[in-house]
Formats: sequence, C-alpha cells, structure tokens
Amino acid sequence: MRLRNVKGAKEAMIESPYVVNEPKEYKGKWKEVFKNENPIYIEVGMGKGNFITTLAKQNPNINYIGIEKYSSVLIRGLEKRAEVEKEEHITLSNLMFIRMDAEEIEEVFDKEEVSRIYLNFSDPWPKDRHAKRRLTSTTFLKRYDNILKADGVIEFKTDNISLFHFSLASVKEAGWNLVASTEDLHHSPMNEGNVMTEYERKFSSMGNPICKLVCNRSN
Repeated sequence: MRLRNVKGAKEAMIESPYVVNEPKEYKGKWKEVFKNENPIYIEVGMGKGNFITTLAKQNPNINYIGIEKYSSVLIRGLEKRAEVEKEEHITLSNLMFIRMDAEEIEEVFDKEEVSRIYLNFSDPWPKDRHAKRRLTSTTFLKRYDNILKADGVIEFKTDNISLFHFSLASVKEAGWNLVASTEDLHHSPMNEGNVMTEYERKFSSMGNPICKLVCNRSN
C-alpha cells in the first residue's frame, strides 16, 4: 500500500539538497556527488527510509542512495534523515535520494558503479502478465548486471512466499549464484546484523515469517 499524496512533496524534492533531481546527469559520476571514492550501495524502493538511514548511520565509509518512485513516500525518507541527524547530532553526508522509476536504473548508474543493491518488500505484482515488473525478475537482474561491480551483491527481503519462490527461480534462470537464502530470517543465522524495514516490523509483528536471499553473479 502506498501513502496518499502529500501536499508539497514534489516541491520539497526539488528544494532538498539531499535529492538528486536530475540523476541521469551523474551517470558514471556519483563519486563526484559524494566527493569520495567509497563504495556505493543503493536501495530500490526505499519506503519511509528507516532501513537505508540506519545503514548510513552505521557505515559512514559507504555511500548510500535511496531510490523511490513516489514523492509522497520519499519525503518520509527525508524526514527520517533529518530526525536521525538531529537526535544523533551527526550529518549523514553519505546518504542521498532519487525519485525515479526503477526501470531507468541503467540510465542513472554506469557499468560497475554500484557495489550492492537492496530490494526490500518490493511490489509482488501478483498477476503473471506483470512478472517482468517484479524487481527480482530476470529482466531486472539483467539491468542490475549492467551496473554492479564484478563482485557486487543483491540482498532481497519479502514476506511474500510466492514472490520469494519466483525470485529464487529468477536467480537460477539468470545464471546468478545464490549465496544464501532462508524462509524464516528472524530465526536464521542470516539475521545477524539485520536492519529491519518498516514493513518488516509490521509483517513480523503479525506473525509473518520474513524471507531473504543474497545473490551475486556466477564467475
């Protein structure tokens, strides 16, 4: 479920120094945006921003970019960023945001420019005719292949078991390597160091097991 339209959200995106409004201009130049050589991790579909903001706070030597299609959602990420900076008395100079459709990802990032991709509780697009829109489809894996470093990694979490099984099949079909997977993350060794998203807290509180997979490209 998406948030309702938030009045002034688009204007806030344009005015914020933490939102890159013309991201295609920075393809191959993201290190210039962050002014350092640190690795770049992106979250595609960042929701309200708790996950990526927490990671940015924990890992100041990694650059994070949160990608979200809707201004009404992305603005919550901006608010979360400001909240953390105020409470922690820090500046999250390693965190930026983009409002864009994930289908444009190859137009925004260059070959081997990204080190890690997070996909958290993506839209399951349950109808078969919409399978290519799923962020773990072979169509999207091909896009990620064009921007990830050779040793780049994808991490995917969901509570939707059908989407999870589809994703496992996609990884295999695309010829990627399944590094690890679980259908019950919170009772798995994979839970060590896990940062929960808003949806993850909600679904797990309802008793829904959380699935996770980690994959990279086969050598």
